[in-house]
Amino acid sequence: QVQLVESGGGLVQAGGSTRLSCAASGRTFSSDAMAWFRQAPGKEREFVASIHGSGGTTNYADSVKGRFTISRDNAKNTVYLQMNSLKPEDTAVYYCAASLLFESGNGVAAFYRAWGQGTQVTVSS
Repeated sequence: QVQLVESGGGLVQAGGSTRLSCAASGRTFSSDAMAWFRQAPGKEREFVASIHGSGGTTNYADSVKGRFTISRDNAKNTVYLQMNSLKPEDTAVYYCAASLLFESGNGVAAFYRAWGQGTQVTVSS
């Protein structure tokens, strides 16, 4: 059974940094595109970043480009999201997602077949 478990969320001051982790289990994910999405209260889930199965190609939403970095360690079946220069508008529940079918990622939520339970990130001003 495929399982994704996020960790690393919490309360951060504006301008600060934090790193989210997503531990995957149930299969080898090195051929799967992985991504991070987020959902703020009262808003739809939105794409944050994606990474190719090999880790060689990444994509970012314009709102986080230059501040967030997605990476992966396939030996550990883990994906990371380094979040720097955080802003109050980054406050959301952050979800990890796995394609299970394709190596190349994109920003479409329906493309991803497995999801974690989410981790809260709150940025205080």
